[in-house]
Amino acid sequence: MDKKRLMLQHFLAAIAYRTQKALREAPPGFAEFRAAPGVRTPHELIFHITGVLGYARTFLTGGTWRPIIEEDFPAEVNRFHSILTKLRELLESNTPFENLTPERMLQGPLSDAMSHAGQLAMLRRFFGSPIRPENFIMADINAENTGENQPEPISPDDEWLDAEGAPQGRQ
Repeated sequence: MDKKRLMLQHFLAAIAYRTQKALREAPPGFAEFRAAPGVRTPHELIFHITGVLGYARTFLTGGTWRPIIEEDFPAEVNRFHSILTKLRELLESNTPFENLTPERMLQGPLSDAMSHAGQLAMLRRFFGSPIRPENFIMADINAENTGENQPEPISPDDEWLDAEGAPQGRQ
């Protein structure tokens, strides 16, 4: 398998890891939390990410992807991981890209999905339940693991550079 496909698979696993980090131990009510009018809830964000990834999959399978939101948040999260896994398997099987390069796959739908994983983490803070800082360079991300069962942080970081009360650095 070529290096670009391996990198895309790893990026999909990183999306799974970061999304689960944002969702792990979320308090009741988080799924339907709306930070402001017009801002997506976590439930709506997972649905949107699933749609973006389903769209990405069409560049390998053809067709269209038009999902309907799952009423149950855990079912939506399950579908998100299912589409991540299907996309990873298509990349792994060397299914040819249709009208898209690996670079454009990364810069478009996959980067969009990762941005939304970050939004989920930000919404946790707004909800009053921030996730712990982590050095993601050290994270145990396995390109073959795009499911819900993601590892715990290897390097939780209680003294991250921009933590409240942390001493200011120098340039």
